[in-house]
Amino acid sequence: MPAGLLGLAAMPFGFDSVFWAIMGAGIDWMIGVTQWVAALPGAVGRVPAFGIGPIIAASLGIILLGLLRTPLRWSGAVLVLLAAVWAARAPPPDILISADGRHVGVRGRDGRLHLMHAAKGSRDVFLVREWLSADADPRTVSDASLTEGVSCDDAGCVMQSAGGAFVAQAFKPDALADDCERAALIVTTRQVPAGCSASVIDAERLRRQGAMVLRRSSEGFVVETVRPRGIDRPWAPAAAEDNDTDSAFLARRVTVPRAVDATPSEADLQAEE
Repeated sequence: MPAGLLGLAAMPFGFDSVFWAIMGAGIDWMIGVTQWVAALPGAVGRVPAFGIGPIIAASLGIILLGLLRTPLRWSGAVLVLLAAVWAARAPPPDILISADGRHVGVRGRDGRLHLMHAAKGSRDVFLVREWLSADADPRTVSDASLTEGVSCDDAGCVMQSAGGAFVAQAFKPDALADDCERAALIVTTRQVPAGCSASVIDAERLRRQGAMVLRRSSEGFVVETVRPRGIDRPWAPAAAEDNDTDSAFLARRVTVPRAVDATPSEADLQAEE
């Protein structure tokens, strides 16, 4: 900074070049120091996303520490400590679904995210990078382990989640019959059969509510969306056609088994005669 000020003062007289050279050398030295520090072991830390609650609590704690002069100010330190514990105990998402339904991240039994549809190409680099950053995952977008455990064909993809249940992504109607029987959750842009026993995230719900985060519960999935049902914001008005199925809890469908007619056919009766 002093060299920069001297360069400005000397500029009208044409003697400023020497000061710019000194300033450049100082900047190069600072850059070199930062690169050296960044290369030290443990210099880069990653923290998983934890929501706005801990941030509000920590902000209130810092305000109390800074404004109060009585011993009551130490209550701010308690708030900061509670915010840190709250952030550390935030449950990670089990399933991530992009707004267009083309990318699905599933937490595997190894505790890391794995990508469905990314195995078929057309990977959204920015989206995947943001998912990994929010999960404090040091892997790069091109890491081959992102698709480990994901089984794909032309009709769709399927993967076993951390809880043992199968999550499927159906690209074609041909995959829905098997997915409805085996999977706990199906993400698809196709029309799902009425008798499907799996929980379903379809294109219409994604259009109404946007990207989603799902967390496992004992009876299904707890759903967090970009545009929650009934929430009206100036920049994101609530959808006028909210559906009854757009709830914050996604339970496994209960299907009534069809009655089977056990009456022998005429051909069978004639064969017995």
